[in-house]
Amino acid sequence: MKVYLDNSATTKLDSRVFAAMKPYLLDKYANPSSIHLEGQALYLALEKARNEVAEILGAQTRGIIFTASATEANNLIIKGFARANRTSQKNKILVSELEHPAVLEAARELADEGFELDYLKANKRGIIESSELEKKIDDKVLLVSVMAVNNEIGTINDITTLAKITHKFGAYFHSDIVQAIPYLKIEAEKMGLDFFSLSAHKFNGPKGVGLAYIKPGLKIKAQIVGGGQEENHRAGTHNLPGIIGLAEALKIAYKERSSYLKNVRTLRDYLWRSLNKEIKGLKVNGCLKSRVPANLNIMFGSIEGEAILMDLAYKGISVSTGSACSASNLKSSYVLRAIGLEAYNLNSNIRFSLGKYNTKKEIDYTIKALKETVARLRSFSPVKTPAKSKSKTKK
Repeated sequence: MKVYLDNSATTKLDSRVFAAMKPYLLDKYANPSSIHLEGQALYLALEKARNEVAEILGAQTRGIIFTASATEANNLIIKGFARANRTSQKNKILVSELEHPAVLEAARELADEGFELDYLKANKRGIIESSELEKKIDDKVLLVSVMAVNNEIGTINDITTLAKITHKFGAYFHSDIVQAIPYLKIEAEKMGLDFFSLSAHKFNGPKGVGLAYIKPGLKIKAQIVGGGQEENHRAGTHNLPGIIGLAEALKIAYKERSSYLKNVRTLRDYLWRSLNKEIKGLKVNGCLKSRVPANLNIMFGSIEGEAILMDLAYKGISVSTGSACSASNLKSSYVLRAIGLEAYNLNSNIRFSLGKYNTKKEIDYTIKALKETVARLRSFSPVKTPAKSKSKTKK
């Protein structure tokens, strides 16, 4: 059996999304920036998609800037805004220590250019508390960036409260909401988001398309130049099939949100209860309560996460040990290190991320396979198997 439990890395394209994209791949292929009739007809389709996205996310339409990915969007926002608005009084960037590498590395580039950079520390549950921001922020801060949902442990930050604190100091707030769709209801204006970024392939849309939200009126320096597209914020011919797919996937995700959340939570909780019953010494990383219902990050103890991953892959089950963007270097997770895991446990973790196509039959198969895998690997592990903890997870 093939079981895909790596939906935080990417998701299967919804067939309805593909159907919406198909005409723009085959027949409606003109450039939306062209002034002939075919081009202008597609420009209207582009703007319709922009309006739909803005309405769903409670944002201003002119602020929706289509990009090739959330990584590009993060770079555009972090570097573009900082470079365009730097003054001697506003020269400080605050980012959470749990951010995606696209945010962390963009911020480090700014530090190399002379910006002051500081990190917001997470608590042991993997959440950035408002008290931490209040402790670190001052009048020198230009931009604060805190993700809505962590990509490794699925924990949820109160970005509305964090944005409110940020604005009290005359600073601006960005949130990477890639992992929040459709788990959180995003209302950008009400939440006080000056910027946000997302990527379509995380919610059953196509790869190669994302967006940056830049609140209209804010000055930003383009990172890709050479044309006047996207309010002069991002040059390049529009990926119209991808944009149409992003809008369609977003509409479906929120239209079917209630039933999806119920189903995925039921499967995730069943997976955890069963594994915790069948395999001793397990622990959930992060807070199980303040967490999106599709995510389950488990520390197995005494065996390597990579060994579990490879053994499960041989059995047809796809999982991960953390962020897909850093999987190739096999370094221990900085996210798990930040929330307090001891060094000897940093490489003993597996992330299960469920999606809308998973079934109970697949979860049952995964439970059985994991039980066999863990027993086999622990049988020749030099590390003693941890005792079963009375406290199953941090609340």
